[in-house]
Amino acid sequence: MPRLTRVELHLRQVLHLPGRPITTVYFPETAWVSMIATLEDGDGAEVGVIGHEGVVGLPVILGADHDDLEAMVQNPGTALCIGAAALWEEMEQDPALRLLLLRYALVHHGQVARTAACNGRHYTEQRLARWLLIAHDRSQGDEFPMTHELLAMMLGLRRAGVTVAAGILQKAGLIRYERGRITITDRAGLESASCECYGVVRRSLDRLLAPLAEAKDPGRS
Repeated sequence: MPRLTRVELHLRQVLHLPGRPITTVYFPETAWVSMIATLEDGDGAEVGVIGHEGVVGLPVILGADHDDLEAMVQNPGTALCIGAAALWEEMEQDPALRLLLLRYALVHHGQVARTAACNGRHYTEQRLARWLLIAHDRSQGDEFPMTHELLAMMLGLRRAGVTVAAGILQKAGLIRYERGRITITDRAGLESASCECYGVVRRSLDRLLAPLAEAKDPGRS
């Protein structure tokens, strides 16, 4: 903790770019960050989301100094940051910290792999429901800012497709969308509308991280 600094992260702020050295690692608190794969033509799609459960800068934990993905702030808020070299020193001195971070790297890998399978096989409204559940888990309440344009980029879809899918979920009473903000109105119903991919990743997170986090901090609620 003495080596961590709390910072404000702003909407669409880029924390690191593909192929560029990662000098700072971020532990989001109220912010969440999209990991985006960008193509040569400039198009991109989100392959993972990192919130208060994780860390932005996983290549550093795995012994590398750069990534092939872009890390962009999806929801503004706070994060704790630390220099890459300082984090590596802490990991060397604290095996429990190293194990916890490596476990999270495995969880995130599973999220990326499941996202690829989900985008290729499931209906748009199922994918949108899954993404909204992921966002809800990392938000501070039931409402958060989101536009159809941003959702389209995150899901790798045309805006029209997202508009139709959002309309289906809203008509079912699961969400409310207005003025660039989405409100989750029926969490249980949204889980039912989602494909199985959300539950798979959530169970992996609970299975791999919860026991280690409790052992690291017995007083954690």
